[in-house]
Amino acid sequence: MTTTKKLKLGILGLGEGRSTISASMNSSKIDLIQICDINEDLCKQRAKEFDFPNYTTRYEDMLSNPEIDAIGIYTPDKFHALHIKMAMEHGKHVVCTKPLLDDLKNAVELLELQRVNGTKLFVGQSSRFFEPMKRQRLDFEKGLIGELITMEAYYHADHRWFLSKPWSLESSFKWLYGGLSHPVDFVRWYLPRIEEVMGYGMLSPNGLKGGLKNDDTMHFIFKSEDGKIARVSGAYTGPVQPALRDSEMSCILRGTEGCSQGDYMELRYAITDNEGEEQVLTWEHKSKYYFRFEGKSHHAGEYNNYLEHFADSIQNDFTAYPDLREGIGTIALLKTMEKSLESGKPEKVADVLEEYGLSEFINFETQKN
Repeated sequence: MTTTKKLKLGILGLGEGRSTISASMNSSKIDLIQICDINEDLCKQRAKEFDFPNYTTRYEDMLSNPEIDAIGIYTPDKFHALHIKMAMEHGKHVVCTKPLLDDLKNAVELLELQRVNGTKLFVGQSSRFFEPMKRQRLDFEKGLIGELITMEAYYHADHRWFLSKPWSLESSFKWLYGGLSHPVDFVRWYLPRIEEVMGYGMLSPNGLKGGLKNDDTMHFIFKSEDGKIARVSGAYTGPVQPALRDSEMSCILRGTEGCSQGDYMELRYAITDNEGEEQVLTWEHKSKYYFRFEGKSHHAGEYNNYLEHFADSIQNDFTAYPDLREGIGTIALLKTMEKSLESGKPEKVADVLEEYGLSEFINFETQKN
């Protein structure tokens, strides 16, 4: 008889980490041991909200806690590399929210560290674990739309509220990484071998007024090694269409025999399959599972799904994707996109990999969950 061992988790960063607390405390596969934030008032707030008193303001306390198997990292993007390194050095597995990194200068060090100590890292690309996107992937792998011809993915949202976070106005914060990492991850999921990128970006009047330092409106075209093309766009500081008409985030797959579209935050999925049957599916009955507080600003259901997948990977010793290599590959693609914004011309992913010494580590192979 196989005994299922719960993954004993510590959570660092209690802003976005709020969803992870909820997910952990509502999972039969996770045992939440400790939570941590440098802001003690926020620690006290979460302790009261979840009736979970075991908090600390010192990351070192969690790292040295022998009860903790893994650390969930939900800190600002610029701290991810350091916090991942510290966790790995202490023999902890890691779940890190997207974007995995905001730069590639520490990527080789993290890959080498993982090779030495064997710890697992999983990137919390939560949108892969949203109900419509899960169904879209399943239908694709069943062959219901045939061979993929092209795809489009976008994330358009009115995130002016986000500018109230002081660090969002720092020069280090970029919507390219913080926002477009979602639709770019969809591209990596279905077309992992992207070769070249061309894009344009701008800082909108609303973003300029709000104090942003980097582009908040961007459009890109991708070309894969086998000649397939894809399109990605993002716009973050202006009004959006009514949800009945359009979703803030969407992934559209166009195949030789069908077409599908997964929507987010609406629990909505549409497909024209290889038999010509047209379907629109919704999962509104799961709305309270996915969105638990403050409307749809926190999507804890996806965190439940991906944390349990990661727990299974440790229990059964398989790789949960996106892992460290795939995550770094996505950052390399985002870095290539950034280069194209700066140069105004197409840029090649291979040049970025070579620049950061990653050519031998990242091969952009297709991965499956």
